[in-house]
Parts: sequence; C-alpha cells; structure tokens
Amino acid sequence: MDQTRRRVAVVGAGPSGLFAAQSLVKQGEVPVSVDLFDRLPTPYGLLRYGVAPDHPSIKSVATALAKVFDSDGIRFRGNVTFGQDVSREELLAAYDAVVYAVGASEDMKMGVPGEDLPGSYSARQFVEWYSGHPDARSFDLGGLRGAAAIGVGNVAVDVARILAKKPETLDVTDMPVVVLDELRRHAVEDVWMIGRRGPQHAAFTTKELRELLEVPGVAVDINAECLVGIEESGLDRRAKANLEVLRGLAHRHVEDPHCRLHLRFWRRPVALVGTTAVTGLTLESTYLDEGGSVRGTGRSETIPVQLVLRSIGYRGTPLVDLPFDTKRAVIPNDQGRVCDADGTTLPREYVVGWAKRGPTGVIGTNKSDAAQTVDKLVEDLVQRPAAGDVTRLDLDAALAARGRRASSFEDWLRIDAEETRRGGALGRQRTKVSDWAELRALCGMG
Repeated sequence: MDQTRRRVAVVGAGPSGLFAAQSLVKQGEVPVSVDLFDRLPTPYGLLRYGVAPDHPSIKSVATALAKVFDSDGIRFRGNVTFGQDVSREELLAAYDAVVYAVGASEDMKMGVPGEDLPGSYSARQFVEWYSGHPDARSFDLGGLRGAAAIGVGNVAVDVARILAKKPETLDVTDMPVVVLDELRRHAVEDVWMIGRRGPQHAAFTTKELRELLEVPGVAVDINAECLVGIEESGLDRRAKANLEVLRGLAHRHVEDPHCRLHLRFWRRPVALVGTTAVTGLTLESTYLDEGGSVRGTGRSETIPVQLVLRSIGYRGTPLVDLPFDTKRAVIPNDQGRVCDADGTTLPREYVVGWAKRGPTGVIGTNKSDAAQTVDKLVEDLVQRPAAGDVTRLDLDAALAARGRRASSFEDWLRIDAEETRRGGALGRQRTKVSDWAELRALCGMG
C-alpha cells in the first residue's frame, strides 16, 4: 500500500463502512489509503445478510458499492474481529485515523412472560438464517401452522412475506439449500403482523407493504376499526399512501388461499403461551393516552401460533475500550468525531451508521451520514501534520503472531465464484455458502 497516503482503518464492511470508504477515496483534499476490516470473510454486511433474498433489486446496491474495491487505495481485511484479533490501541498505532462502522447488534426484547420459550426469537435471527449468515442459529419449522411478526417495520414485513409465500417460489433466490429444504417442511396457514399503534404510525414503506399484500394465494384481513377516525392532515406522504393501500383491502378477494395474513394494529403482546414451547400469543388492545404513550385497555385475546418473531428495534453494544453511551446505545460523538464521557473529542477516532446515530433510517441514509463524518475526518487530517518517518505498527505481523490472517477481496471473489457455481448447478444465479469451515477453506485458511 502507498505509504505516502494517510492511512485510515474502517471497522465494519457493511453499508455504512462502505459508504465511508467511498466518500474517503472520492474526496480530493488528502490522499488516503483505506483498510476495511470485518469479522466475516465476506464484505457488504446487511446488504448480504439483512436484505430479503427475494429482493434482488435492493441487493443490487451491493453491486454498486462493490465498485469501492476497484480503487487501488482500498483493501478488504476480513476474518478480523475488533477487540479480539486486533485492539483499539493497535489500530491507532497502525493508522492515522480509525472509523467505527459496527452497526447495532443487539435485539430489543418485549419483556413479557414466556418470551424465552422455544419458538420465540428475534426477526433478525430468522433473517440471518434464511440469508445464510455463518453464525445463524438453525430453525425447525416442521409442523409450523401459525406465526406472528411483532412490529410494523420493513423487517417485520420481510419475515411475514417469506413465511406467507409458497416455499417453492423461493427456489430462485440465493438461500442456502438447507434453508430451502427446511422452509418446505412448514405448513403455515396463518401469519400475523402486530403493531401496538395505528397504521398511520407504521414504519414500513408503501412499496414493501404492497409487495406483502400482493403475495399470490394469500388472503389478507385487517382489524377494520383501526382505519376509522384517523386525522390525516399532519401525516406525511408515505403514511397517507400506506392508509390508501390498507383501505383497498376491503375490495380484494383471494379464492382458495393457501395462507391468511392478519394485520392487527392497536395490539401489543402481553404474554407468550406454552410450557415447553410457544403455542400461543396473548394480545392486548391499546390506545394512546393524552401524553401520546401506549396504554392497554385490559381487553385481550390469544392467537394460536408456534413461532413469534419480534422486530421492535435494535441497540448498539459497547466496543472493547471505546466510550459508549448506555442510554442511547451509541458511541458518543460530535458529528461523527468520537467523544469521551465528558464530551471531549478524541483525536483520530470517528463513527458512522447506526453506531453513530442509533438504528434509524434505510440503507441509503448511511451515505449522507458517512459523508458528514468523512468531512470532519478530512478536516482533521488537513490540520494535523503527517506522521512523517514515524514507524507504524505492522498489523499483518501482529495478526500472524496470533495465528491469524486477514482475508482479502480476492478471497471474497473465490467465495463469490463458488456461490455462483453452486447456483448455476441449480438453475439460479447464486446459492450462498453459509458454513464457516467452507468459507475459511475458500479463503485458503483450512
């Protein structure tokens, strides 16, 4: 790597990290070289493991961001875990600046009885499983007839859609074969999507909503009272469009549906029912009090489900040796510059994405977010003299001393080629490699 350039490490090769790297190499004020680190041997993060496999148009964003690696100033450094394989101190000794792009890896919990029963999981766990994440837990869907997605954002829509679809329609996706085989074992007849507020408050986009409601062979019903008496004057365009789509359900009829989708607004989970596994979900009707807080009415019903997937938000988790705001669950920062507990800016450390602002926005939100942080980083580099003859830590040597080797973008291309080969053998574009041993072997790591 060109040593005349300033060296920047980006921890996390998902959308926010890639947008940061893209912004760094496009700016013209300071020549930079960027190393993108990730604990996985594959780049793209949520673009690879968080976007539904039946959404190839969204996955195309990864194709666009892959061009970041065409720059000779960017390297991918996979199979390296921050805080385990490499420390904060070592990164600061090896680079002129460090950008943390680590997302929010902890799922929010409902805090209701029965939540820890088998059959109760986060939607993220389900998404990671069907997306072929090597760390994903396995799901047993044999005999599954009823499922509930808790939440009314795009992730809840994704898992509801995957469960409502006929499994054979997913054969064209890049899902691992073992996942497709398991999906064929379920016999889901009812899928519920639960929102504790009204449809006007839902976070899903209109495009995602329409796609869910138009799954072939799925009958959809909604608690009609939730669409009455809504004051629309203060709603944004998306919310109004969502209401229009939902009202149109009254005119939609599906002959001989294979599955029923139940949209229930103004409901909140109060208990998961079962002894050794989930057999039902108890919902309480809700309303907003004068202060705008959700309250229960005391009226409840129990629906028969064996799978409950919560999609009610995420939280960031602390990084080793790095400041952390436990209340907001983010790395404290001032426009992307990392701060200590007193608000003092720490030199040469920056943050982007959900770790910076919290788990809000869509994939594209990370572009402007990263640009803001990179502007501050470059501003600081301009004002800070270059290291000159200062010897930087040889991180490759430090990793080798621990028996570790960072995987490269060329290693990823071998994984990519193998996935394409496997997909071609099945008549589709790609089939994901989801096993750690196979991924490491493709990287030449044994």
